[in-house]
Amino acid sequence: MRNYLVRSMSTIALGALLLNSTALAQPHRSQGVGPQRLIVTFEEGDIVNEGAREALENAGGQVLKELPLVNGFVVLIPEQARGGISALAGVQAVEEDARVFALKPPGGCDPWPDCKNDDGGDSDPVQPAEVLEWGVDRIDADLAWGTSRGAGVNVAVIDTGIDKDHEDLVNNIKGGVNFVAPQNGPPWQRVADPDKWDDDNGHGTHVAGIIAAVDNEIGVIGTAPEAHLYGVKVLDSSGAGYLSDVIDGIDWSISNGMDVINMSLGCDCDTTALKDAVDAAYAAGVVVVAAAGNSGDGDGLTNEVIYPAKYASVIAVAATASDDSTPSWSSEGAEVEIAAPGVDVRSTWNDGLYKTISGTSMASPHVAGAVALILATTVPAEHDADSDGVWDPSEVRSVLAATADDLGTAGHDHFYGHGLVDAEESVK
Repeated sequence: MRNYLVRSMSTIALGALLLNSTALAQPHRSQGVGPQRLIVTFEEGDIVNEGAREALENAGGQVLKELPLVNGFVVLIPEQARGGISALAGVQAVEEDARVFALKPPGGCDPWPDCKNDDGGDSDPVQPAEVLEWGVDRIDADLAWGTSRGAGVNVAVIDTGIDKDHEDLVNNIKGGVNFVAPQNGPPWQRVADPDKWDDDNGHGTHVAGIIAAVDNEIGVIGTAPEAHLYGVKVLDSSGAGYLSDVIDGIDWSISNGMDVINMSLGCDCDTTALKDAVDAAYAAGVVVVAAAGNSGDGDGLTNEVIYPAKYASVIAVAATASDDSTPSWSSEGAEVEIAAPGVDVRSTWNDGLYKTISGTSMASPHVAGAVALILATTVPAEHDADSDGVWDPSEVRSVLAATADDLGTAGHDHFYGHGLVDAEESVK
């Protein structure tokens, strides 16, 4: 449904890289200090290859995997060797491979996420009669279905996976991939099984249902009930994962023709690697949507928007309640672009079940679904600057902003952004 970006890189100047690493040729080993898991990225124009890998290892690092999308490696490095790694020629950044989490729901258990991503609510029985849930109804998605149902739009749910067998999702699930490595054995020997993307938490399945639960007389109906779902598992059974796995998930999404990425996850981790990854997706024509966060304090003068939602190439989504108020826990900030239902949202859950939970994790997929509805329509001539018939992410964002129901302070504000997403108006 779009043109793909071909990312080109030139060969690295290995002479300078290896020259700078000569003094560090003997591996450094920490004394009583555990190794750090870091992402090492190289300047644009350099390329990750065996020479770069050798230089990192000579400097004391243990390479775990490559990150070609951001021109880097994931490396285990003794603390005392970090300075030497940073000094290598061509190195752009040495950053923590931070832990990323499915967002803690308001009132969720502690410590998060060790206590699992579960708010303690009751699950509904299997195969209840289909209900148009309040969130999908509030954004007028059902009124848009006469024009678009999101047919054929590929949506990557970068999360804990998707329940492969859920009867309310299975017809729209078209595939997936897993980047979560097993926890047993030395880190450099742990390899993720790409086929194990079935959800072992529930969070990703809940998100998937909001986007594209099937209109099939049971359970719930998604915002875009004919969109294609792909489970991109980057978070483990507790809802936690590594930043590098999220980057791998974004890379996979670009390479496999995803039109929309939803990330109901994040951390307080502003890194060059993550920014470069979402920017690359945006440049490749992928619309990237993410939860703004559940750390709000009700003060519009403060900013609690998390990453990756905080980056300019990402649509940051705040939460609203059924009365159109924004809950105090919904993160506020200048980066909030739009709002969507996020309080007491019922959707699909593991093992064929349904559950009602809250959070900007639930708001974000309402917007991702609305984006799918837009992408399944013909690009109006006045919007199609390139005359290629393909929606550009900036055009999609303009449509969402122009058609949103303005709530709160007139115009853009730090609570609602441009306002509540309006699916019906957006497909017009």
